[in-house]
Amino acid sequence: MALFEELKVFSGTANPDLASSVCDYLGIPLGKIEVFKFSNDNTFVRIQENVRQRDVFLIQSFSTPVNDHVMEMLIMIDAAKRASAGRITAVIPYYGYGRTDKKDQPRVPITARLIADLLTTAGADRILTIDLHAGQIQGFFNIPVDELTALPLIARYFLEKEIDDMVVVAVDIGISKRARDLAERLNVPLAIVEKRRVEGNQDKTELLNIIGEVKGKSAILMDDEVDTGGSMNSAAEALLKAGVKCVYASSTHGVLSGKAVERFRDGPIIELVCADTVPIPPAKYDGKVKVVSIAPLFGEAIHRIHSGMSIGAMFDA
Repeated sequence: MALFEELKVFSGTANPDLASSVCDYLGIPLGKIEVFKFSNDNTFVRIQENVRQRDVFLIQSFSTPVNDHVMEMLIMIDAAKRASAGRITAVIPYYGYGRTDKKDQPRVPITARLIADLLTTAGADRILTIDLHAGQIQGFFNIPVDELTALPLIARYFLEKEIDDMVVVAVDIGISKRARDLAERLNVPLAIVEKRRVEGNQDKTELLNIIGEVKGKSAILMDDEVDTGGSMNSAAEALLKAGVKCVYASSTHGVLSGKAVERFRDGPIIELVCADTVPIPPAKYDGKVKVVSIAPLFGEAIHRIHSGMSIGAMFDA
C-alpha cells in the first residue's frame, strides 16, 4: 500500500514538457496549477485541485531565468504546504547555483547551501534531483535527498553507436569519479584533462595536460554540466593535439548559455549528448546536440518514493 494518499505531480514553468513526459510514464494526468507574474513582477501560484493529504511532487528545473524559477518553486512549495499536502517532494532536475558549493575565495557566499535552506524552510519534505555538481550538496539539506544519475542512459547511447577504441575523458579532476563510472559501464579506459582555472570569475581555464593514453582512440569527453562550452571545446582541441581520432562529448545538463551553440557548431566535437534536465530549444540542436530523455528515470523514482520502494535498486546492475 502507498505510504500516502493519491499521487499528484505539478510543474512550474521551467520544464513543463519533461513534467508531462514523467506523468505519461506514471499514467496519471499532470496536476492543474496556475503560475504567472503580475504586472509588478510578483509571482503568483494557485493549485487548482485538491491536494489535502496527497503525496505531492513539484517539478521545476532551476534553469534560465534561474532566480525566477527558484522563486516559483519556493512559492509552489508554500502553496502546497498551506493546502495541507501530506508530503511535498521538490523534484529539481537541474540544481542551479550548484557550482557555488564552497567558499573558494574570500568574502563569497555558499549559494548552493542557501538554496537548500530556502527549500527546507519553504516546507519541502524531501528532494529528488539528478547528478548534482558536487556530492556534498546532499549534506546541505536536513531532509532526505534522492540523487539519481543519467550515466546509464548516456552509457547506453554510446554503446548503441558502437564506436571503436573508445576512451572516456574527464574534463577535469573534479569529475573524474563519475567519468570512471561511465568508463566502467562502457568497459573502456579513463583519461583526465588536467587544467587550472584562471583567477577571477570569468569562466576561463588554462589547460595543462592529458593524464592517460588517448592517442589513436575515440574520445568521449564527460562533464556534469555544459554551460558556455569553452572548457569542453578547449579540452577537445587538446585531445586532438594529443592524437585522438575523434571527440564526442556528454553531459547531464545542457545549459548551453552564451555562445555555446556557435562553439559546438564550429568546434571539433562531433556530437554532444545531454539529458533533458534543462529544456533545449530546437534552435540549439544544430545537428550536433543529441538529447536523451530522463522522464522514465524520474517517473520510476517518483513511483518508488510514493510506494516506499528502494531508489538505489533502480541502478543495481
